Formats: sequence, C-alpha cells, structure tokens
Amino acid sequence: MPADLARFETLQFDRPDLGVLRITLEAPGLNAVGRAMHAQLGAVWPAIDADPETRVVVVRGAGRAFSAGGSFDLLEEVAGDEAARLRVLREARDLVSNMLECSKPIVSAIVGPAVGAGLAVALLADISIAGRSARILDGHTRLGVAAGDHAVIAWPLLCGMAKAKYLLLTSTSLTGEEAERAGLVSLCVDDDAVHDTALGVARDLAAGSQSAIRLTKMALNHWYRLFAPAFDASLAYEFLGFAGQDAREGIAAVREKRAPHFTGPAPAVDS
Repeated sequence: MPADLARFETLQFDRPDLGVLRITLEAPGLNAVGRAMHAQLGAVWPAIDADPETRVVVVRGAGRAFSAGGSFDLLEEVAGDEAARLRVLREARDLVSNMLECSKPIVSAIVGPAVGAGLAVALLADISIAGRSARILDGHTRLGVAAGDHAVIAWPLLCGMAKAKYLLLTSTSLTGEEAERAGLVSLCVDDDAVHDTALGVARDLAAGSQSAIRLTKMALNHWYRLFAPAFDASLAYEFLGFAGQDAREGIAAVREKRAPHFTGPAPAVDS
C-alpha cells in the first residue's frame, strides 16, 4: 500500500482486483465513526486521487453494518467543546468536498445501518449498492440538530425536494428497497449479493475509459457544486445546534434508547 494511504490507520485498505482499491470501515459500535476516523474520512480522498494504482474505489463496512454514524464520544465532544465543533465542522466539509473532487469513481456497498457521517460516504459515492434490509437514516433532527453533512446538498437532487423534506424533517428510516424506490441509491440487491455486485461494478469501471468516466463524473458533480451555499448553511446550522440543549438531550436519548424530550428555543421569526 502506498505510504500516502498507509498513514490513514483507522481505515482498512485492500486491492481485490486490478485498479480497484477497497476501503473497509471497521470500529466498535457498528463501525461508528470516532474522532480519528472522522478526520481521515475527509482527508483520504486527495491521497486516493493521487494514487496511480487506483482507478476505482469501493467503500464498505465490516460485518453487519456500513456505519452507525458518529460515535457517542465524538458527538459529546462536539456538543461540549467549541474548538471541537469548529474542527469537526471543517472535517465534515472536507469529507463532502473531497469526495466530490476525487476524479476516480467511488462505489459504496451498503449492508445494515448507514447513518450520519457513514451515510454521507455511502450516498456521495458515485454508484451506491444497497442490500434489501439495509437501514438508511440521516437522523440529524432526531439528535436535535439541523440536517448537515451531505443531506442538504445531495438528497433534493437524489430523490426530489418533497421526499427529501419529508425524510430529513422526520428522520424516517428507509430499507434498501425503499431507498432505491425513492432514488437515494443506485441499485438494491439481495443482502448477500451486495459486496459481489459492488465489486463487479468496480471491475467494469476499472476496465473502462478512465478519461471518459472521470470527466463524466466531474461534469455531473457540477450539479452538487451549484448548491454549495445551501451546503455551507446546513453545516453552520448543524454545528450551531450542537451547542444547544436540544443536542445534549438528543444525544442522551439515543445513548439511553429512549424518546427525546426537546425543550430548546426555536429560532426567532420576524413579525
């Protein structure tokens, strides 16, 4: 493995086929994203883009999950410390912008839960393959913060504004089949076929014209770039929310597996 990739020690890399780099997310708590992994998920893409041996990337989670999202330790650090909020906000922005600017196609293999920061990687992939029983959930409003990460820049394009508002405002969970019908994922297959299907797509992409494929991706991603102001606003609102009492209650409720009781103030409305 090139030295530039070996330094991302929270991510597992292997090369299952010629030109294909596979990233596996593996961590306690259904591959929850901790402090170091969150930083590295944002920073790894320029290194991949510069790696001459990689034509296509496959991203998957270890075991029975893609990723349960941010770890409780990371969420509580962000909620309790201003410097942490600013650091993680920048990392969240880097994750989205660096995935979009990576010229090499990215394929995600989604099995089990895909939530929060993990879901951002899964759905920002150029081609997303979900298992039928995958559980796809943005979940920000359930935590008491605005939907940030990738959701505002991606979901209205993927499934339309009406469906995006319903899913994001209500924090509704979708199976892989429901996500495919809504347009959030590229393809839904049987759970036991997800990894082979993703690898098959990656092989086809690796064997194709690299200039044609990469330039097509770069052109299509201008649709995301058009919504950069909305994306920046959503991140600002999300991390503003992490400083409030609703976020503390939301994190506690998820940790304690109970319904939240939100009592924080709403934004003032001009009369």
